[in-house]
Amino acid sequence: MKVLVVDEDPDIIEAVGICFALRWPDAEVVEAPDGNTALSLFKLEQPDVVILDVGLPDISGLDVCARLRETTDAPIIMLTARDSELDKVHGLETGADDYITKPFSHLELLARVKAVMRRSSAGTVGTTDASFVEGPFKIDFADHSVSYDGERVPLTPTEYNLLYHLVKNAPNVVQHRTLLAKVWGREYIDESEYLKVHVQRSRAKFAAVNPDFDPIENERGIGYRLNLKQIANSGAAVS
Repeated sequence: MKVLVVDEDPDIIEAVGICFALRWPDAEVVEAPDGNTALSLFKLEQPDVVILDVGLPDISGLDVCARLRETTDAPIIMLTARDSELDKVHGLETGADDYITKPFSHLELLARVKAVMRRSSAGTVGTTDASFVEGPFKIDFADHSVSYDGERVPLTPTEYNLLYHLVKNAPNVVQHRTLLAKVWGREYIDESEYLKVHVQRSRAKFAAVNPDFDPIENERGIGYRLNLKQIANSGAAVS
């Protein structure tokens, strides 16, 4: 495993390095003290995971995260000294997979890294299930691709996993806590902002393909379901 740690504080970089050495002795830690260095090193090193501080000396860690998300689905964990829900939402909206408030323990960082790596892997391993096809909407379980009217929708592994569970449970509503447990893990069942942000991001990606299409229906105060009323022309089919 290769990890890119972006922080101007050498003590934080050292702490993260120790953390990875405890759990993954063969892990290679690549250090970047600022955002521009991080962007350059990412292209050169292609790390498996990024630990990214929000407050960098040159450009915002949020901007770095957004720019990385233009080209990669590698897991990104944001570090910040602020723990308000708004700060967390901003980080998630830019494409971060998780969020840790300083100071943090080795156990907390390990748990978060394992969780994002698990989600990333779950979003790339195909199954032998037949594809789900409903009108112009298709989800191919073999290669984890989603398309609308033949155009691929570029979902991240986490966004794909979210849609996968809605499809597999259609037409039923999947409760918020159930989705959080299935997609993020049971330790995230109270982290409602993770779910809200990823639903918004998924909707935006479908809207970029067709502004009138929304595959996710909200049951206020309960959960989400696959929006079959909008998708369907005549009913579900499989290829």
